[in-house]
Amino acid sequence: MTKVTGRIETIAGPVVKCSGIPAVRMYEVVRVGKQQLIGEVIEVGEEEFTAQVYEETSGLAPGEPVRATGDSLSIELGPGLLGSIYDGIQRPLPDLQKLSGDFISRGLSVEGINKEKKWEFNPSVKVGDKVEPGDIIGEVPETGIITSRILIPLGVKGEIVEIVKKGEYTVIETICKVKDQHGDIHDVIMLQRTPVRIGRPFKERVGMDTPLVTGQRVIDTFMPQAKGGTGAIPGGFGTGKTVTLHQFAKWADAQVVVYVGCGERGNEMTEALEEWPHLKDPKTDRPLMERTVLIANTSNMPVAAREASIYVAVTMAEYFRDQGYDVALMADSTSRWAEALREISGRLGQLPSEEGYPAYLGSRLAQFYERGGRVKALGSGDRLGSITICGAVSPPGGDFSEPVTQATLRIVKVFWALDKDLAARRFFPAINTLTSYSLYFGTLEKWQRANMGDDWPELVKESLALLQKDQELREIVQLVGPDALPESERATLEAARMIKEDFLTQSALHEIDTYSPMGKTYRMLRIIINFSKKMAEAVQMGVQVRRILELSVLDNIARMKIAPWESYGEIMDSIEKKMEGEFQSLLQELSESGLLFQETTQ
Repeated sequence: MTKVTGRIETIAGPVVKCSGIPAVRMYEVVRVGKQQLIGEVIEVGEEEFTAQVYEETSGLAPGEPVRATGDSLSIELGPGLLGSIYDGIQRPLPDLQKLSGDFISRGLSVEGINKEKKWEFNPSVKVGDKVEPGDIIGEVPETGIITSRILIPLGVKGEIVEIVKKGEYTVIETICKVKDQHGDIHDVIMLQRTPVRIGRPFKERVGMDTPLVTGQRVIDTFMPQAKGGTGAIPGGFGTGKTVTLHQFAKWADAQVVVYVGCGERGNEMTEALEEWPHLKDPKTDRPLMERTVLIANTSNMPVAAREASIYVAVTMAEYFRDQGYDVALMADSTSRWAEALREISGRLGQLPSEEGYPAYLGSRLAQFYERGGRVKALGSGDRLGSITICGAVSPPGGDFSEPVTQATLRIVKVFWALDKDLAARRFFPAINTLTSYSLYFGTLEKWQRANMGDDWPELVKESLALLQKDQELREIVQLVGPDALPESERATLEAARMIKEDFLTQSALHEIDTYSPMGKTYRMLRIIINFSKKMAEAVQMGVQVRRILELSVLDNIARMKIAPWESYGEIMDSIEKKMEGEFQSLLQELSESGLLFQETTQ
């Protein structure tokens, strides 16, 4: 079919106004200029339309041709996604480097998935079986960690009349033929092409009652994330947003990770690209990249592609969700993405809202986050999959009242607030436990009681109460000094210090402390709370806090975080036994000296 060609009228950075294609549609992909740059229609008028170009537009001139393709912005889905590194519109960066060197040339068209590589296909259906959209017809062992499940595409329903035998096939070879109710034959291949602006369909949403275990104690304890949930991590420069999201991607118990760096600094993405291929998956001891897709659209890349990158990422996540996998999507950062929206809307001459952002900022953010969730996938049976979305927000100067942060907080259900003062004191993760929150506590409590301990919710509440009391006492100490506090309140300060220093601080660089299993997290918190209770009881009996701080078990408690994963249970048992013995010895010694109950008799 002959494509309709128009012409460029005006150029304003990545925004190009064109004419001569009367039937053009919103979000249709166009090829702009003599170099055939990739663009997408974002505004349609009576005689003109506007396209945002995903490549550098310097050198374009009015009068150059514009060709409509008739397609929406779509990406290729199938075996070959995992382990790949793409730019914001699914062009593999290694292939672009081979074609143009270290600097990406304009107008390059690179296929998202290799069409020549053969994959081993294992059919799971036979001739005569009835299938519908979303049904699994076979599997491909894509990596040593993840097996890709080949699905019947949308619009195909009927009886299988032909299915290939087990063997090696490319993603574009026909592996199955389906006859519908009208007698038409549909060829099924492993490759699917899906528009990115609208979500992939599913049967229904289901409840989110299982946590996404991250291995980060402050998160798993005080503001847990549910599988299928949405969360935001705002913070000023240097507070640790990117490191925290890297920790999520490395250690969260999702089966597939999609990490999109939209507008981040190039050195941070370079660190991820260089480090992750050498990381080992903790469950399989295989390379972490075998279950990861990286999308790198750094701050020096075209701004329009940054706007598209998060839609590309979430569409990839939906593809794995539909196969029945739990997917974790990390977006770093949505503030840079919002800046792309602001720049493009400004060049379009749209009426700005607060701080220059477009009036539709909140709705666009909601469209992105609401594509997360835990769902029943299409197809026969009750196949469950989930997408957990965690987005970093970079408020200028750490001001949480700015529009992107506020719009995000109205949408997400988990809020991890990074504190600049904590980061300045080298307290990492610098998450403020008193200003952060999670709305999933109620739905996750049943799982926590069953898998952690029946007393887990109570331990969390007691810990938060100690931290809250600590903050109140700190304000008094600043006014009158610590000597004005009674022994009981000094004990509270010491218990809170143990929670903060021995439990909440966690080193991303330590080979053991970088990840804390939930069982270890539970035992650590239980030991600290039990110590706090014993200390409070001893103080009521007249024991001075300074005597309690001389107990040697405190050194063991401080080293709990580096207890090896495979033997932490034995170490925690010995600490609890030692703690019990040292408190008994202390009370017995003071009782024999006649020093107990001194405070009460005074």
